[in-house]
Amino acid sequence: MNIKFRLILMNFMQFFIWGAWLLTIGTYCSLTKNWSFSQFGAIFSTMGISAIFMPALTGIIADRFINAEKLYGLMHILGACTLFTLPQTTNPSAFFWVMLLNMVFYMPTLSLSITVAYSALKSNNKDVVKDYPPIRIWGTVGFIVALWTVSITHNEASSNQFYIASAVALALGIYSFSLPKCPPLSEKAPKKSLVDSLGLNAFALFKDPKFAIFFAFSLLLGAALQLTNAYGDPFIHDFSKIPAYKSSFGVKYPAIIMSISQFSETFFILLIPFFLRKFGIKYVMLFSMLAWVLRFGLFAFGDPAGGLWMIILSCIVYGMAFDFFNISGSLFVETQATPDIRASAQGLFMMMVNGFGAFFGSIASGLIIDNFFLLPGGGKDWHGIWLTFAGYALAIAIVFPFVFRYKHNKALVEAIQHA
Repeated sequence: MNIKFRLILMNFMQFFIWGAWLLTIGTYCSLTKNWSFSQFGAIFSTMGISAIFMPALTGIIADRFINAEKLYGLMHILGACTLFTLPQTTNPSAFFWVMLLNMVFYMPTLSLSITVAYSALKSNNKDVVKDYPPIRIWGTVGFIVALWTVSITHNEASSNQFYIASAVALALGIYSFSLPKCPPLSEKAPKKSLVDSLGLNAFALFKDPKFAIFFAFSLLLGAALQLTNAYGDPFIHDFSKIPAYKSSFGVKYPAIIMSISQFSETFFILLIPFFLRKFGIKYVMLFSMLAWVLRFGLFAFGDPAGGLWMIILSCIVYGMAFDFFNISGSLFVETQATPDIRASAQGLFMMMVNGFGAFFGSIASGLIIDNFFLLPGGGKDWHGIWLTFAGYALAIAIVFPFVFRYKHNKALVEAIQHA
């Protein structure tokens, strides 16, 4: 079988598993289980907790002890077991621990899938830079197909979303053992200390004020990402309680509406080279922060009927908010970190966004909503919630250009992009 097709299938299932529940778990927890947003925030924070340490640990295991494709398959099989167990949990505390275990198994597969793909492409004499991006785009397709599957079958508030994800995770786990071998590199590569292997040497960058400020804003923007992932679907679902909106398309299929965000991601990725050349890394980051303001602000005034265009526009803006900071941020690290710690610095960047940022955003947002935005009848003041989140993003955007000192180097950016 063609190696590209095999890797496309791997990426499709990899992100289908995540898409089956990531944006709809908030609806399940709040509507079906009737748990508070503080409890849901703790559950959603498991992604951030596991992202802090698990990718590095499994990276060490794959580098030294076991084939990456076997470890990848084992992680997905174990993840399938935990996903299947989730619906059997009866209280938020038990759900938290099972979900944390699931995230411990799933989060490392994001980086392991890249390792497996790169190794397979190189073994087949393929150009990784040229051939991998078209393969990876099928991961986004898988995420979208999962969202549509859950939405069209009306399982957004049902435990079936976890069974769907579990079945695909089991299939991918078994399939992974048929992928090309990706053996440990410890015999060929120079020995690294535990500090180097975990990427802890990159923490020395915090001594540089420029990097310290950059990583701080990475954490704050990582928190913003969790707000939209956690509460977008429950926000639209809550309109079902209002008779005027109950039969609207947006209320019937909110996950399909939310999937526009993933379509938008693929579009804005194509625009990044132009924006980077024209405005530079610093201002592309700033555009991302302003896009978050629009993302939340449009949600605040939108509704699934006459205001559906605002929700759709918010989903389109999401592509700029997500892509512009993640890619320009990684480019900043690439151009500013010294070669000996560049890989560790990239890992630290991801840790701040998807680890500490995700944890902070999940926990803080749940507490804020439960303490300040619950209505007397038990509903949520979504208008106030989204305006507060928009104000948070606006404050970041106002402060950022004054404290982050970086001069645009067009030649260096173009050199990195074409490297």
